[in-house]
Amino acid sequence: MESLYYVMSWLCHRTCSHCYDDRFRPYHGSERERQIAEAERNAPRILANLPARLTYRDWNDGLREKSGRIILAGGEILLSPLRERVLYPALKQIGARYEGRAKVIIQTTGDTLKPELIDELLGLGVWMISVSGMDEFHEGLDIDALRARLTSWFDSFGMRPGEAASPGPGPYYHFFGAVPGSWIGKLWPRGRALTNELSTADLSENFCNRWSGGVIFLAHGHSGSEVSIDPEGNVYPCCPKTRLALGNLVGESLESILRRHEGNPVYEAISMGHPERMGIAHGWTVDRFLEESQIRLPSGRIYRNLCIGCDRFHEQVLAPQLVQLAR
Repeated sequence: MESLYYVMSWLCHRTCSHCYDDRFRPYHGSERERQIAEAERNAPRILANLPARLTYRDWNDGLREKSGRIILAGGEILLSPLRERVLYPALKQIGARYEGRAKVIIQTTGDTLKPELIDELLGLGVWMISVSGMDEFHEGLDIDALRARLTSWFDSFGMRPGEAASPGPGPYYHFFGAVPGSWIGKLWPRGRALTNELSTADLSENFCNRWSGGVIFLAHGHSGSEVSIDPEGNVYPCCPKTRLALGNLVGESLESILRRHEGNPVYEAISMGHPERMGIAHGWTVDRFLEESQIRLPSGRIYRNLCIGCDRFHEQVLAPQLVQLAR
């Protein structure tokens, strides 16, 4: 794979209004411990079921083999004791498994970072620290001051500004956020972003055909391929997540899960970036899919996006089939 986006825990220190999943939030007491213990229990098994070689062949560079990347995220993965019990052991496991040939990216909101944590992360082989909170939705943060402070710290450790596709050994740092003009600017129609009616993406916005959408996810081993993994080990073709998972990494390898879906018209349509065609083999025409791609928001306003049609197809067609197969 070119990229694996692994959400290690739902635990976060914020409840942002624009978040794409309601499960990203603060947890307290026994529920907080349950979240951490689940991540601690699942992470070693999930990592063990990733490909033995995390590489891909680049279509744009003569199929030259290159190192893939693992993005470790939350929530906020740098919260203690999540950092000590889950993240650091995972970094050691990744380092031992891939011997430095996988690019490891830590994604953080940034306000939990400290110089000593940067030092520890780089010492554990982190290739890039990616700061995701650079937008107006993170209330209580002076974004300009945070960026300046973090840049000063990063520079002091010899880090350079970069992107996920940057060449070389790193270490790099990167800033992004939900701002107009960026790939995440229009917000996925998911979670609190949808409930709070913050997404401006209409039917013309095909998230499936963009990076972190489902496009090319089945082309594992080649450039453009990425899947998303949640704390339970569930695998999805996109970061917004389809209503049903492709499989679970706690008990099955990623390669086995992806091969099982090769040739399936539903997932081939997603992988081609044409979600509107996923139901054709099941009697859902493109027109039917587009009709289903709308909901009524709490305000009464009608909202339309292809992700909504994908949800309805999974709920109405695929979920009942799975129940039938389980009988």
